[in-house]
Amino acid sequence: MKEIGVTKTTFDSTMLKENIALSMADVLAFNSSIFVKSHGRATLSTVAFRGTSPSHTQVTWNGMRINNPMLGMTDFSSIPSYFIDKATLLHGTSSVNETGGGLGGLVKLGTAPDAHEGLGLQYVQGIGSFNTFDEFARVTYGNDKWQTSTRFVYSSSPNDYKYINHDKKINIYDDNYNIIGQYHPTERNRSGSYRDIHALQELYYNTLKGDRFGLNAWYIDSNRELPMLTTDYGDATDFENRQHEHTFRGVLSWDHTRSSWKTGIKGGYIHTWMAYDYRREVTDGIMASMTRSRSKVNTIYGQADGEYTPTRKWFFTANISAHQHFVRSEDKNIILQDGDKAIVGYDKGRIELSASASAKWQPIERLGLSMIIREEMSGDKWAPIIPAFFIDGLISKKGNLMFKSSISRNHRFPTLNDLYFLPGGNPDLKNENGFSYDAGFSFNIGKNNIYNISGNLTWFDSYIDDWIIWLPTTKGFFSPRNIKKVHAYGVELSANLGLQPFKGWFLDLNGSYSWTPSINEGEKISPADMSTGKQLPYVPKHSASITGRIGWRDWGFLYKWCWYSERFTMSSNDYTITGHLPQYFMSNISLEKSMRFKPIDIQLKLAINNLFNEDYLSVLSRPMPGINFEFFIGITPEFHKKKKEPAV
Repeated sequence: MKEIGVTKTTFDSTMLKENIALSMADVLAFNSSIFVKSHGRATLSTVAFRGTSPSHTQVTWNGMRINNPMLGMTDFSSIPSYFIDKATLLHGTSSVNETGGGLGGLVKLGTAPDAHEGLGLQYVQGIGSFNTFDEFARVTYGNDKWQTSTRFVYSSSPNDYKYINHDKKINIYDDNYNIIGQYHPTERNRSGSYRDIHALQELYYNTLKGDRFGLNAWYIDSNRELPMLTTDYGDATDFENRQHEHTFRGVLSWDHTRSSWKTGIKGGYIHTWMAYDYRREVTDGIMASMTRSRSKVNTIYGQADGEYTPTRKWFFTANISAHQHFVRSEDKNIILQDGDKAIVGYDKGRIELSASASAKWQPIERLGLSMIIREEMSGDKWAPIIPAFFIDGLISKKGNLMFKSSISRNHRFPTLNDLYFLPGGNPDLKNENGFSYDAGFSFNIGKNNIYNISGNLTWFDSYIDDWIIWLPTTKGFFSPRNIKKVHAYGVELSANLGLQPFKGWFLDLNGSYSWTPSINEGEKISPADMSTGKQLPYVPKHSASITGRIGWRDWGFLYKWCWYSERFTMSSNDYTITGHLPQYFMSNISLEKSMRFKPIDIQLKLAINNLFNEDYLSVLSRPMPGINFEFFIGITPEFHKKKKEPAV
C-alpha cells in the first residue's frame, strides 16, 4: 500500500555493481531516460528530470538530503555506484511521498546490510585507457545480530584522452603560402587529471525483537583539475584550474517495528569543504592567483517518522524532518581599487523543515487511494500546503494490467547562492511553484523460471511558475530573477524482458524512452527576447536507453546503448555553431568470466566504452573521450559463509 499510484524506476544490483569505475551518473545515463548533463569524464554531472533543471531534482542518501544548499544540485559523478545498494527514481508527483522541492523528481539512494554470515572479503582492481586506475576493497562481517561493512574506492587518471577539436581549424598552405585547405586538429584533453578517494563504514545491530540500529559514515577526498575548453588556445602549463573537496556524511538510525505499527528516528551530519583555485602565469615561472574560492557547508539533520496499519484496508504515515545548514562562501582574492585584497562572500545559516501526513485506503482489492499533505519551511518562510492525491486500479488480473494517476502541487525555495551570492544574489526572489499530474498504465506477465515481461507507459504534465534564471545585468555581473513560466510535459515508456530459454542460459533486456518538451511560456523581458515558446537549454526532447544482458554458466555479456536528441545551448534555440549540439548515440559493451578455485573466486571483465568511437559533446566546448578500454580483476575469498535473509 506504500506505493499506491507511485511512478518509479528501481535499479537492481546488476546495474549498480556492474564495475567499480562507474558513478551514479553512468548508471542513470544507461538505465533510465533522464538526461545526464556531463561536463566531461570525471567532471560535474547533473540530471534533467522531466524537462526541469538539476536543482529541481532532490537527492537523498539513507533518508538525508544531500543536495548542495548553495547550488541546490548534486554531482552524480562523485557518487561511486559500488557505494550504493538501493537506488530508486521517484518521478514527478511521486517525490512528494519522500520530500518537497522535487519539481522534476527524486533520486533515492541508500545502503543495506550485507546478507551473509561470517567474514567476507572482496577486492577489485581496474586498469583502463589514459593510465586510469580504479581500486575497490570491501570487508564485511555478520551474524544474527551484527553486520559491519567497510568499503574503499580509489580512482586516478591523467585523463588525457584524444579528441577532434571542431572549434579550431588548421590551415593547409602550398609552397607559396596560399591556403589550400583546412582541417580540425586532434588534441588531448588538457589539465583534466583527477584523484578521488571514498571510504564508507557501516554498522548495524538487530535486537531480533523489533529494533534495529544503524550507522553509515561516508568520507570523500577529491582532487580534480577542470579541463580546458575546446576554445582555449593557451598552454596547459600557463595556468592551474583545480577543485579540491573534502566531504563527510554520517547517519544514525533506529527503527522500531511491531505487528501493526512502526516508528523510526534518524540523525545525521554533513560537512563539506570545497576549494577552487584559478592561477595564471604572469611571467616565466611566476603564477598569479586570479580566484581563490573557499566554501564550508555544515548540515545537521534530524527525522522522525511513523507508520500505522489499523486494518488491511488502511495505512497511515507521518513524517517530520529538519536540515539546519551553516554555509560560509568566500572569494579571498578580490582586488580593491587601492590594491588591497578583500574577502567577498556570505556567511549564512538556514533551517529547512518538512512535515507530511498520508492516508492510504484500499476499499476493494482492485482499487487503492492515497492522500498526502506536506508542509515546507525554509528560514522564516513557509510554503503553501502541498497536497498530493494518488489512485491506482487493477484493470485486469490477466497480465496484472494496472492504471495509475496522481496530481499535486509543489514548491522549491531559492538556494543560498540565489539569495546571497556576491555579486548578484537576489534576496527578494520568490519560491518556484508548480502544479503537475501524471497518468499511466503498467503490466506484468510471465511464467516461473521461463520468462517475464513488464512495462510502464506514463503521461505527465507540469506547470512551473516563477522559474529562477540567472541573467546578465548592466553592472557586468549575473543576477537571478523570477521570470519564466515553464510548461513541461511528455511521455515516459519503459519495458523489461527476462528470459531463460535453456538451462544455464538467461537473457535480460531493459529499455526506456522519454519525450520531454519543456517550453518557456513566460512573457518577453525585452523586444529582443526570443526565448518565449522555445525549448529550454540543455533539455533534449527525446532520450532513450537499452541494456541487454546474456549469461551462460560463468560467462556474461552486456550491451548498453543510450541516445539523446539535439540540445540547444541558447534559450532562443538558434541553429548556430555554438547554439546547437547535435544528437548522439553511445554504445558500451563488456564481457566477463567467473572462475571458482577453492577457496577463492576470481572474476575477469573487459569493458569497451564508446564502442563506435562516437564524436560527441554533452556540454558546449567540453570534449568527451572516444573509444576506450577497461580491464577488471576481482578476487573474493570464500569462508564458507552461510547466506541468510536480510533482517526485517
